[in-house]
Amino acid sequence: MEEKDVRIKAFTVFMKSSKSVEKLIKQDFLKKEINLNEYAVMELIYHRGDQPIQSIGKRVLMGGGSITYVIDKLEDKGFLYRRPCEKDRRKMFACITEEGKQYMKKRVKEQESLINTIFGEMNDKEVKEAIELFKQIGVHAESLLK
Repeated sequence: MEEKDVRIKAFTVFMKSSKSVEKLIKQDFLKKEINLNEYAVMELIYHRGDQPIQSIGKRVLMGGGSITYVIDKLEDKGFLYRRPCEKDRRKMFACITEEGKQYMKKRVKEQESLINTIFGEMNDKEVKEAIELFKQIGVHAESLLK
């Protein structure tokens, strides 16, 4: 196979495997209490603590209107609440409830288990090599954007 053909094949395999993983993750979320967007917000707040609502969108790659909707849904489920900033009345923080912490504690373990299953065909050395290769691809692709 020629060098350019190998790269095209690599790209095709990379994209197909990425889509398969994405489908599996989405399928898993269909069985859960929260969707992927809600999980992204919950995971950020669970691991990083209270967050200004205005900054959440940038961190989880979601628009402002979508963030408001997601936080409303998570409040309705009892997982988050809003708290005004004491120093700046224009700011509002999203904060996790005790129920939200308990849910995420369980859900993070389930997510880790699924991820371990996805990479189950690879040994630790192969996973580390894959990380470096994915990183290299991503960094190079990012440099081409500029």
